[in-house]
Amino acid sequence: MEGQQKDDRQGQVRFLVFSASLRDNSLNTRLAKLAALVIEKNGGTVDFASMSEFDCPSFNQDLEVDGYHPEGAEAFRKRILANDAFIISSPEYNGSMPGIMKNTIDWASRFRPQPFHQHHALLLSASPSMAGGNRGLWSLRIPLEHLGTRVYPDMFSLAMAHEAFDERGSLKDNILAKRFEDNLVGFMNLVEASRHYPCIKKAWVEFLGEKTDKETERVEYEA
Repeated sequence: MEGQQKDDRQGQVRFLVFSASLRDNSLNTRLAKLAALVIEKNGGTVDFASMSEFDCPSFNQDLEVDGYHPEGAEAFRKRILANDAFIISSPEYNGSMPGIMKNTIDWASRFRPQPFHQHHALLLSASPSMAGGNRGLWSLRIPLEHLGTRVYPDMFSLAMAHEAFDERGSLKDNILAKRFEDNLVGFMNLVEASRHYPCIKKAWVEFLGEKTDKETERVEYEA
């Protein structure tokens, strides 16, 4: 009975899940789809998205006239705020995150209040390399944590990803599959606890100092 009650509570927790790759048959899209299945198996609700929905023109502050934001940034903001947490499966390009992901974050950060603050995130990656895209995830943590996102400490990097999936889209290695599921369930439990037992929210000030001006001050206040 107690387990059933926990599942019922988790069923109210929503997760935005997407791959930061635009490529058809992307390894990271496969990993994102597997993450969605694991979440649903463990009682969560998934909002699965495509990176193409969040694509934006190159960031240019001169475009910010009369409150303009690209449609991709608008969509990203709405989907973040409509869910309790988000999960990104991101490829690694030249030892860093994809430029399209950073560009979308930059545009979405221009909203006031910006949407990343105090939202939970889990970062995944899949790569044919032995490192599994781990360096790209460390670079992706930087802007998200800078914007106040609570990035889960235990990232998951799938090495040799081109050989890791079976024909059903599951991981061939049972030990690795269990570690992947345990990682996701741990994240789900954290988000559930945050939703049902929230801490007091505090003001967040990006730029610290004796005095700021309108060009540098970015303050978030929440009740």
